[in-house]
Amino acid sequence: MFFNRKSFCLKKPSIKNMIKHLFGLLLFVCLFSCSRKQPAINMEEIKTTIFETDRAFSKMSELKGLRNAYMEYIDSNGVLLRPNNYPIVGGEAINFISQSNDSGFVMTWEPKSANIAAAADMAYTYGIYSYKAKNKDPVFFGSYVTIWKKQPNGKWKFVLQTGNEGLE
Repeated sequence: MFFNRKSFCLKKPSIKNMIKHLFGLLLFVCLFSCSRKQPAINMEEIKTTIFETDRAFSKMSELKGLRNAYMEYIDSNGVLLRPNNYPIVGGEAINFISQSNDSGFVMTWEPKSANIAAAADMAYTYGIYSYKAKNKDPVFFGSYVTIWKKQPNGKWKFVLQTGNEGLE
């Protein structure tokens, strides 16, 4: 059996039909892509992680020195706010830390609160720090704030750190 060539010819689609089908396809794609649920962010779990990170930062300061702790936890664009100084940013902050002498004191802190950004990629902690000169009795206290940024590898590093002296 032979087929007639004319029976296989398709009509030229009209612009109106093409637009209608294209619109339908776009609507389907939009509805499908919007219906995919994003994984739920467990803010309490992230808050716990931030507390643990800040406490680990303090513990490293106690055991290995403030300089080593700061070098481990500062983001490459980190900012230090220090009394009587302009903000110390990025590479300058890292140089400032690496040149500091922390052999005569021990500094530790305890976070009192933490808040997490809705996107769960930024957070801040604040709390009380203690500063004790080695081989001396008085301990000085102050308050601090640290702003944290989640790194691509999932770890948290600080992007801003500051503190105030003078608590009794």
